[in-house]
Amino acid sequence: MLNYKQLNYFWQVARAGSIARASEQLDLTPQTLSGQIGLLEASLEATLFKRVGRGLELTETGRLALSYADEIFEIGAEMEQALSGGTVKQVTTFRVGIADVMPKSIVYSLLAPAMTLSEPIKIICREDKLDKLLGDLAIHRLDLVLSDRPMPEQLDIKGDNHKLGECGISFFATPALAVKYQEGFPASLNQAPLLVPSLDTAMRRRLMRWFDAERIRPQIVGEFDDSALMKAFGQAGIGIFMAPSVIASEITRQYGVVELGKTEEVQDYYYAISVERRFDHPAVAAIRDTAKQGLFTN
Repeated sequence: MLNYKQLNYFWQVARAGSIARASEQLDLTPQTLSGQIGLLEASLEATLFKRVGRGLELTETGRLALSYADEIFEIGAEMEQALSGGTVKQVTTFRVGIADVMPKSIVYSLLAPAMTLSEPIKIICREDKLDKLLGDLAIHRLDLVLSDRPMPEQLDIKGDNHKLGECGISFFATPALAVKYQEGFPASLNQAPLLVPSLDTAMRRRLMRWFDAERIRPQIVGEFDDSALMKAFGQAGIGIFMAPSVIASEITRQYGVVELGKTEEVQDYYYAISVERRFDHPAVAAIRDTAKQGLFTN
């Protein structure tokens, strides 16, 4: 039978990120925690952590165990509140993985419908690289992954790619830069200072193919994993940056920049990736339907 005290120690260590940090929080010695987790691994006949340098990292089995532990202790907290005379309102947890290249305003627009359902939803967002998120999706630590590209076919994961929509991209600059580079767009981008997504993004590859076709050679002055950081540099006048055309008015208003022009030749795509679960999550359909009927209608 599962020892829930040992499971709790495992849960605390996984959440804290290290045995040393968890031992301080629990006021226990690291040796005690290590011993209890060792007993749990022996009873489960599985390895939950692996050493990476001087730290610990969850194994694939450990990530699966953590997803169950999250649910177990969340339900336990609700039971404790109910039995002590409190009122408990049942809330469905919705765990979403967000590929780190996704524009935050697009993510918000996609997820907002999930918060307006008649059934209460608690949303948990995790941002990371797509391959890491798909690993968590496969072991049901996530209900959905939002990405700029579909799940690779070579992955051994039984999942579904739901295409939410697509749109062209717009280029933005401060008013001072716009004076120099707006006229004659897109040829005006030749030798212009440009801020671009990192090399491993689908958008970067599409963008460079378009530049080659148009014989445009911009001066790349910055590469970014984080689109919000790229916009901050653009707002400071370091260079011209790009964003999905569907949020162009929001970008100009929020960052005080000018839209130089846009192209439909470079498309930004958005996908919701899910796998078969023990139940159909009500938020997934809401996101898919609202994206197709609202955000990407045009």
